[in-house]
Amino acid sequence: MALNEQGRSARKREAIMEAATAVFLEKGYSGTSMDDIARLAAVSKQTVYKHFADKEKLFAEIILATSGRIDGMIDLVAGIPADPEALEGNLHRLARQFLTALTQPQVLQLRRLIIANADTFPDLGTAWYEQGFERVLATLAATFQRLADEGLLRIDEPLLAANHFSGLLLWIPVNKAMFTGGPRHTEAELDHYAAAGVRAFLAAYR
Repeated sequence: MALNEQGRSARKREAIMEAATAVFLEKGYSGTSMDDIARLAAVSKQTVYKHFADKEKLFAEIILATSGRIDGMIDLVAGIPADPEALEGNLHRLARQFLTALTQPQVLQLRRLIIANADTFPDLGTAWYEQGFERVLATLAATFQRLADEGLLRIDEPLLAANHFSGLLLWIPVNKAMFTGGPRHTEAELDHYAAAGVRAFLAAYR
């Protein structure tokens, strides 16, 4: 009986988290009410409060939960082989997967949501950045240092190089999305950004 009760409680908590994520992304923090979340999760408002003390704590939990999704990107960034003949091709594949992952509509919505509430919840925004994108950049910097040690790249500041690489890829599509309300790129454009970004990076660091 206790195990069944725990299972029901866990399912309700998961439903609340999913509903809260959807509503916060659609309406923003200030436009979302606990009633909205309860309605979408198909639970009572009392049940929502049983799992989460208030809207702020629920918001923080769903934001920080998304940072765990970056693990696949960490593995991808760390796995570039030290093959001089295939360096450009390997970086191009990484760049394309990088762009695909970070220009997904929900990722862009989440980014906008965090930025919009950065003044209200600065610690939350900092934690999300450190646990997410900053980890990717640190891993990419370590990978570039490894490739430099193998003689494939010429890098004095690996972390700066990692920022240059990501900036070359993301500046255009992400900025367009931030200012225009959603993705404004085609798959062909992402292919072009990946290829051009890698060429520019290698022109500076090969």
